[in-house]
Amino acid sequence: MATDYVSRPRSHRVPAVLRAPFEPRAWREFGYVLLSLPISIVVFVCAIFTVSLGAGLLVTFLGIPVLAAGLALARGFGAMERARARLLLGLDVPSPRPLRGAKPSLMGWVGALLKSGVSWRHLLYGLLHMPWAIFAFAVSLMFWTYGLAALTYPLCHWAFNSSNGGGIQFYGDGEHQVYLDSPPEIALVSAIGLLVVIVCPWVTRALVSVDRLMVAGLLGPSALDSRVTELESDRGVVVDTAAADLRRIERDLHDGAQARLVALAMDLGLAKEKLAEDPDAAARMVDEAHGEVKVALQELRDLARGIHPAVLTDRGLDAALSAVASRCTVPVGVEVDLPSRPAPAIEGIAYFTVSELLQNVSKHARATRASIDVWRTEDRLMLQVSDDGRGGASVGGGSGLAGLAERLDAVDGVLVVHSPAGGPTTITAELPWRG
Repeated sequence: MATDYVSRPRSHRVPAVLRAPFEPRAWREFGYVLLSLPISIVVFVCAIFTVSLGAGLLVTFLGIPVLAAGLALARGFGAMERARARLLLGLDVPSPRPLRGAKPSLMGWVGALLKSGVSWRHLLYGLLHMPWAIFAFAVSLMFWTYGLAALTYPLCHWAFNSSNGGGIQFYGDGEHQVYLDSPPEIALVSAIGLLVVIVCPWVTRALVSVDRLMVAGLLGPSALDSRVTELESDRGVVVDTAAADLRRIERDLHDGAQARLVALAMDLGLAKEKLAEDPDAAARMVDEAHGEVKVALQELRDLARGIHPAVLTDRGLDAALSAVASRCTVPVGVEVDLPSRPAPAIEGIAYFTVSELLQNVSKHARATRASIDVWRTEDRLMLQVSDDGRGGASVGGGSGLAGLAERLDAVDGVLVVHSPAGGPTTITAELPWRG
């Protein structure tokens, strides 16, 4: 996706309209327009030459590698154009994906180039950009030239006086000539030049906006490539999250229920040995073992609830979130308004999202009350957790909310945090419905 980077805005006393001709951005954009003409002519000639030659040679085998060479040349020019747009327009267009399926051979490289839609879009850019570059060059140069010439007319009026004795000729025929040589006329010409110079940066900016669209649309990655890259990143997040969950389950089993069960087996073994010689001591040990069994069962229930609670499967989000709210350290109001149940995977993500947010309320918010609201909007499942705590929550700085946002993004979800210092905090999660 193409992005424009701009510096942090600063306060100015001079309006932007009057300030524009003196800002570096105006001259960078004008320089971009001036450079576009010779560059676009070279690119256009190369594109036409290689396409024409390749098409003419298609009756032989040579036409195919010539076309591939033209596409490779177009990709090279495209890289140069992206760098030029980044330097002069502040437009950061990501490079497209490398050639896919290119075998380590000449014919494999040729085939990959010919099958690449990115390469053909680069070639199309070379063909379309030249007509626009000529138009933009002519219009922009005309505005800047006439504007600066008129603005500086009082300074160069003497040159016209020495050449024709009357300054700039405004009108003339065989009998009459009108020259702009009186002080009011000179001042009027300069004022008009000032207005034109003020307008020039905005005219140039409007012209380069078309260049921005062409560079971003034809020289950047396609929507499909961007989506593939996004899905690959999301898959990595999902894999990492699943691995972390497995490690957490293993750690909880090893340090909790498994350790208790080992201790329980040892206690029951000792009780068995004492059963004949000291029945009372054996009974006490069995009673203690019974207590350990209850604790181990509770830990296993908590672990199972952390994997996927049975109440969520049996009764849905309303009952499951009510159970989560009852375990929170502050009173929590639950409002669930859903016409039906979403897909089980989305339902599970929604449950664990709310669970983690309520844990944050219990540990960090210092709140006195909280609320959970769940509803459906078109094809999106909306979750909102609010509290009256101290605020200051954010998704930055490696916080738990950052990891939660990544997990939601992996399923095309969104996490929005509004938590000013002093509170209250409102965190909204948006998930696809997928019912």
